[in-house]
Parts: sequence; C-alpha cells; structure tokens
Amino acid sequence: MLMVGSNMTDFPVLSLHVGGEIARTKRAIIDPEDLRILAYTVGGPAIDNDPEAGDILDLSDVREISDIGFVIDSVDNLTTRNEVIKLDEIMALDFDLVGLKVVDQKGKKMGKVVDYTVDSGSFMVYQLIVQRPLMSSFIDPQLTINRSQIVEIDDFKVVIKHSTSKVKVPKKTEVPEEEFVPNFVNPFKKPDYAPSDEKVDSSSDTSE
Repeated sequence: MLMVGSNMTDFPVLSLHVGGEIARTKRAIIDPEDLRILAYTVGGPAIDNDPEAGDILDLSDVREISDIGFVIDSVDNLTTRNEVIKLDEIMALDFDLVGLKVVDQKGKKMGKVVDYTVDSGSFMVYQLIVQRPLMSSFIDPQLTINRSQIVEIDDFKVVIKHSTSKVKVPKKTEVPEEEFVPNFVNPFKKPDYAPSDEKVDSSSDTSE
C-alpha cells in the first residue's frame, strides 16, 4: 500500500520483546540514487539517544509495518550510522527530498516538494507531492509527480519530464508501476562526463 511520507515521521517503533513502543521515527534517510528510504533516525526514552552516533532504524530489520507503527524484534535491532557503511555514506550527503524545487526540462518552475508517497512494500518513494508557485496555485494548488517522470535529481532541484494532475489521496490497492531510477548528481564526486552531454542525451530520450 501507499503511505504519505509525513505520516511516517513521529511514527511508533514497536518491540516484540518489550511488547510496546520503544521509540519514534524522526528523519527519513533516503538514497538519492533510487529514492528508496533505507532507514529512519529514531529517538525515545527507552533508547540511548546518542547525539553523535544517533540511533537508527534500518528498514531491513522491520518485521511488519501497519497503521500502529514499525514492528521489530527488540531494541537490539537499532543501529548507528557508524555500524553501516552504506547508511553513513548516504547520511554524509545530507540529502533531503522535502524542500527541493521542481522544474521541467526547459527550466520552467513547477513548485517545490512538500511531501511524497511511499510504497510500504519496497519503501520506494512512489510520488512527489509538489506545492505550486503562488501565481499557479489558484488553478492547481498541488501536483503529484510519479517517479517515472523524474529525469534528474541534485542537491537543489528535481528535473521532470512534464507536470501531472492535482494531488489525490492514494488508495491502498494501488500498485506502483515499473520503477524508474532517477539520475542523482553527487556534488562530492567529479563527473566522468560533461554535464552538457547528459542534458543532450536526456532530452533526446524523452522527447515526444
């Protein structure tokens, strides 16, 4: 089923060992390469709350997700960024999907990301919920952008093929379409090719 990203923040983490809540989610750790949520930072009185290492819920350790929270075996399933190299690398990027501006391939401003929906089976970000600019908001206050429409992502913006319809509440029966892997431009890595070449290629591939 699809879940709204903001509803998964301050979401209970339940332990089978304790038989109740041990923490709450704080921030989603999203891999910008494929827009998959890998983990959540968590906090709560029942855990260490180490300000440096940070307590992290790796979603691969989640036994079940429901409307009452994430279910794990015990507090021992919680980890730190230093214990998982992949998570440490992603967190070092300090990538945050919410707040990124959205433009089309011609540079037209479509708005900014204010939320997203997630497939609870794969934890892939399925749709972006985009708040329209002031002058356009009277007609279309919000747009939904399917992940298949994403051309490129960097630290500042999301480039899409074209705009979509008004935002709607996702149905539990909706099944995500075939996944599209967006091209994330890592600012800490020197590109192996000229950015201008990529723009020419992406334009030719997506032209209608």
